[in-house]
Amino acid sequence: MNLNTAIQRVDVDALNQILGIKFPVLDDGFVRIVDYMGSDESIVQAARVSYGEGTKKIHENKGLIRYLMRHHHTTPFEMCEIKFHVRVSMDCWRQWIRHRTANVNEYSTRYSIGIDAAQITLPDEWRLQAKGNRQGSAGFADKSVGEELSRKEEEIHKFARYVYEERLKLGIAREQARKDLPLSTYTEAYWKIDLHNLFHFLELRMDTHAQIEIRSYANIIGNEIVAKWCPIAWEAFKDYKLRSVALTRLEYEIISALINGHKEKAISLAKEFGFIIGTRELKKNREREECELKLGKFNLPIPWER
Repeated sequence: MNLNTAIQRVDVDALNQILGIKFPVLDDGFVRIVDYMGSDESIVQAARVSYGEGTKKIHENKGLIRYLMRHHHTTPFEMCEIKFHVRVSMDCWRQWIRHRTANVNEYSTRYSIGIDAAQITLPDEWRLQAKGNRQGSAGFADKSVGEELSRKEEEIHKFARYVYEERLKLGIAREQARKDLPLSTYTEAYWKIDLHNLFHFLELRMDTHAQIEIRSYANIIGNEIVAKWCPIAWEAFKDYKLRSVALTRLEYEIISALINGHKEKAISLAKEFGFIIGTRELKKNREREECELKLGKFNLPIPWER
């Protein structure tokens, strides 16, 4: 390597065209790119430093990136970083900030007046609590119910803002005046993360089980931004992470028995694994339910169903 060779910054034309542009999310949120470093080429470059120059003759860039993703070689993906500016409601931000492998600087309501915007829920958007999932939703409330809930939501937002601004006018410290602002209040943050950890965020938050609000942000980041930034890595991520099906040992053994025509063996394994009691008596079992979903993906019968 010639140490005197000038190094050019990696530029991605497709990303440069949307740099700083706000992508609207929900009613008043947004995502935009502030800066980025690296590209698909940077992933390949980092990998070849580890594997040696001879790797070029064996793998094309696409093949190498897909190999790295497929075999969980994560470090080369960490060579790419991106910084976002996001506006998101505080309740959604609570989920977002749980992804700790990022650098964050959030808008402070101790130093500045809180953003005068709160996420609203339209009458047909009130979701019902899922019966089988304590942290999820299933279906929607009647629109007549939703209209009343949306009306009361608007009242709460207006009153909370009125009280907040009244406290400020009376000279109350911002750090205390803010305490009764609803979680629907929007906040803003700069969020910088490497591609490996961003993929982990997207794998969880683009999943259909993720809360709709944060999924809306994740879909924009993935489909509208990462897809343009590192298209080869994005395709590999979709193929090996986002749209793949992982099998546990238990699931593998049951599926193996079924595709080999051994239905009774599959039932016996289900009993051994605690999926069912007795012959085919079912009990509530999250692991069995997940197995059943995967059987459906492979168009295989559920052997313990009567």
